[in-house]
Amino acid sequence: MSSRALVLVERNLTIYRRAWLIIASGLFEPVFYLLSIGVGLGALVGEIADDGRTLGYTSFVAPGLLAAAAMNGVMTDVTSNIFWRLRYGKVYEAMLATPIGVADVALGEILVALMRGVLYAAGFLVVMLALGLTHSWWAVLALPAATLIAFAFAAAGLAATTFMRHSQDAALVQLALLPMFLFSTTFYPLSEYAPEVQVVVQLTPLYHGIELLRALTTGTVGAGVLGHVAYLVAMSAIALPIATHRLDRLLV
Repeated sequence: MSSRALVLVERNLTIYRRAWLIIASGLFEPVFYLLSIGVGLGALVGEIADDGRTLGYTSFVAPGLLAAAAMNGVMTDVTSNIFWRLRYGKVYEAMLATPIGVADVALGEILVALMRGVLYAAGFLVVMLALGLTHSWWAVLALPAATLIAFAFAAAGLAATTFMRHSQDAALVQLALLPMFLFSTTFYPLSEYAPEVQVVVQLTPLYHGIELLRALTTGTVGAGVLGHVAYLVAMSAIALPIATHRLDRLLV
C-alpha cells in the first residue's frame, strides 16, 4: 500500500472532524432495528430454526444487522460522497496534480469508507456483547469478518459510483441495497423462501456476509464458512481493479 493513499485518508479525516455527529448517528440505526424487531418482535416469535440450529430470534437477527451495519457504513462514503467529489467538487483533479495517483485515490477512499464501516460494526458488536448475543468464542473473529464485508462492499460501491452519470443514479444504489437488507436472511431464514427465490438470495453478497457472521456468533462454524469468505474475497478482487480502471478513465 502506497503511503500516498494515507495522505488522502488524513485529508478526509480532517474534514470529517466537523461532521462527527452525522457519522456517529449511523451507529444507532442497527441498534434501533435490534431493539424494535430483534427484541420487541422476538418476544412474540421466540425461537427460530435455521439450517439445523435453533436460535432465539434476537440472536438470529443480530448477526444480520451487524453485517448490514458494515455494509451501510461504507456505502454512504463510496457512493454519494465520492460522486460529489468526482463530478462536481473536482477534488481529485487537484490531487492528481501532486504525486498522488489514481490507484492512491481509489485505495485511500476505500480505506476511509472502511474505517466508517468498521466503526459501525464495532459499535454494534459491543451492543451484542452487552446483550449476551454472542454464543461462542468464534465471535472474536466477527470484527475481522465484518471488516472483510465492509471492504468488499466498499470496492463494489466505488466501482458502481464510477458509472454514475448524475446524482439521481445514487437512488439506484439504494434501490439495490434496501431489498438486499430486507431479504438476505436478515430477519428470517433462507428456508422460508421458495426454492427459486433461495437461489437468488444466495447470489447476493450480503447473504454471504450475514451467514458468515451468524456462524461465528452462534458457534456453528463449518466448511460453508470458507465458501462465504471466498465469495467476499472474490468480490473484492474483481471490484477493486474495475474501480481503479474506471477512475483512471475518468480522471486521466
